[in-house]
Amino acid sequence: MTWVEHLPKVELHLHLEGAIPHPALWELVQKYGGDSIIPDLPALVRRFEYRDFPHFIETWIWKNQFLREYDDFTFIAEAVAKDLAQQNIRYAEVFFSPSDFARHGLQTQSMAVAIRKGLSRVSGIEIALITDLVRDFGPEKAAITLAETNEVRDQGIIGVGIGGSEQEYPPELFEKVYEQARRLGFHTTAHAGEAAGALSIWGAIRSLHAERIGHGTRAEEDPALLDYLVEQRIPLEMCPISNLRTGVVQAAQQHPVRRYFERGLVVTINSDDPKMFGNSLADEYRLLEEKLGFTPQEVCTLILQGIRSAWLPQESKSQLIEEFLQHPAWIRTGLQ
Repeated sequence: MTWVEHLPKVELHLHLEGAIPHPALWELVQKYGGDSIIPDLPALVRRFEYRDFPHFIETWIWKNQFLREYDDFTFIAEAVAKDLAQQNIRYAEVFFSPSDFARHGLQTQSMAVAIRKGLSRVSGIEIALITDLVRDFGPEKAAITLAETNEVRDQGIIGVGIGGSEQEYPPELFEKVYEQARRLGFHTTAHAGEAAGALSIWGAIRSLHAERIGHGTRAEEDPALLDYLVEQRIPLEMCPISNLRTGVVQAAQQHPVRRYFERGLVVTINSDDPKMFGNSLADEYRLLEEKLGFTPQEVCTLILQGIRSAWLPQESKSQLIEEFLQHPAWIRTGLQ
């Protein structure tokens, strides 16, 4: 294992359905009769190559056809939690997207219970849930999903967000839904600045009052926005390898994460849909080291920014920071 694999880590932007280990997903493919173009596990892995962001969304929808029963969600939740724990990820905030599965007759409430059942089987990691309201289904459906989420918040659901086709469904459509989410006491994030530009991020800030921004890759299209993000200390849930795989950024050296970090933005590093992009959280940090000149000390700073940006009670954050600082891999970096 490399030093960054040994490091304890946190993950704030991870989609449950995009983090299913390939062997587990292959079991589900076989369970439901397979797919004519997916004869084996290597073919399944090759299916996760994308022309662009819309093609990624198309593939996401294709994959979700193999999640049809509540037991499937218990199964994948346990598999994902084991995978995260093996990566030495100690805390994660994980999206799940109930609206995507209404076509199979699945309800948000029972899905949340099924997911928590699987997560609870794995020790060594704490996982909170975030409901992805999925912008593609529109604000009316998002409002319904929010109300359903509120009924099962005791399953460890701490926030809501909107993923999906950002370029087609701007944040402003969901203003009232987010207002209700805040009234109910949920934390809020929003995918913005990934498939759409700086105006999308402004919309997430001004209309949704999002506490964090998912991705935020294209924020530098508006220097005034960068200034605002620095001043207001709004964390970005950045996912560099995801941006490369979907074509949002063409080359690692072009990714803005280094520029944002140096400018003083609150940057956190995450893996997004790791089993659909062939990456791990350690791979993200290795990319930053090898392609963008991040030092081990700067990597540790990014991890600390992740803890401070998490939706944990302050006491829990302090405990996690202290635990990380005392870890042998951390001590070797000299950052204490």
